[in-house]
Amino acid sequence: MTAHVLETPEVDLAYDVHGPLPTAGGRPPLVMIGQPMDASGFGALASHFTDRTVVTYDPRGLGRSSRKDGRIDHSPETQAGDVHAVIAALGAGPVEMFASSGGAVTALALVAAYPDDVTTLVAHEPPLIPVLPDAQAAEHARARVRDAYEEKGAGAGMAAFIAMTSWPGEFTDDYFAQPAPDLAAFGMPAGDDGSRDDPLLSDRSWAVSSYRPDVDALTTAGTRVVIAVGEESRDVFTGRTAVATARLLGQQATVFPSHHGGFLGGEFGYAGQPAAFARKLREVLDSAG
Repeated sequence: MTAHVLETPEVDLAYDVHGPLPTAGGRPPLVMIGQPMDASGFGALASHFTDRTVVTYDPRGLGRSSRKDGRIDHSPETQAGDVHAVIAALGAGPVEMFASSGGAVTALALVAAYPDDVTTLVAHEPPLIPVLPDAQAAEHARARVRDAYEEKGAGAGMAAFIAMTSWPGEFTDDYFAQPAPDLAAFGMPAGDDGSRDDPLLSDRSWAVSSYRPDVDALTTAGTRVVIAVGEESRDVFTGRTAVATARLLGQQATVFPSHHGGFLGGEFGYAGQPAAFARKLREVLDSAG
C-alpha cells in the first residue's frame, strides 16, 4: 500500500493505493469511498481484493484530509469534485467503485456530474431522505438526533442516532412518542466532552442526507449504477432509502449480506460479514455486461 496526498487550493486529499498502477491485467482500479467514514473503514473489505488495485481515501475534512476552504459543512457535490480529482490523479482511466452510506450519496453526485469517471458503481444504502414517502417525518427524526447531541453530547446523540436508524418502517407517531433512549442500554457513556462537531450527529452533513439524486443524469450516464441494500437492514432507515432510490432509478435494490456495515470487520465494534460481502461485491462487479 502506498499513501498519497493530492494538494488542491481547497483541501489536501489523502488517498491510499493498494496494488500496482497501472493495474495488473488491465482491470480498472476499484475505488472504495464512505462518508463520514474514512479510508480506515475499508481494511477488511479491501483484504478480500488482493488481486485488484484498490483505492481508498479520506473525505474532505475527515481523517487525514485537511481542509483549506474555511468551511465545516459536508456537501456531496463538493466531495464528488474531490473524488473526481483523485480519479484523475490516478491516471488509470475510469474506475469501478464501491460506495457506502454518505459515500454512496457522493458517488451518485459524482456519476451525475462526471459520467465518464466510473464504469460500474455499487452504491450501498445511500441515506437519501427526499426519496422516502415519509421524508418530512424522517427530517424530524434527523433533527431529534442533532438536538440530543447539542443538548447532552455525543453519548445522547449516538443513542438517538441508533434509535433512529434501527426503527423498522416509517417514522410514525409511535416513534416520536418514545422517551429519550437510555444511554446505558445502548452502551453509551453519560459524560459530555463539550464537542459539537461530529459530522454524523451534528447538522454539518445534512446536505448529504438531503441530497436529491439527478435521475435523468444517472439514467443517461454510461455508468452502470447498482443500488445495494443489506439483507438485515431492508426495513430500517438506510435500507428503506436504498430500496426507494433503486425504484427511482427503475431497478430493484440488489441484496447484500448483513447490514449497513456489512463489509466491516470487528475493528469498530459493528462487525458485519466482510468475506460474504466481498464475494457478493465481486459477483456484482464481474456481472457487468
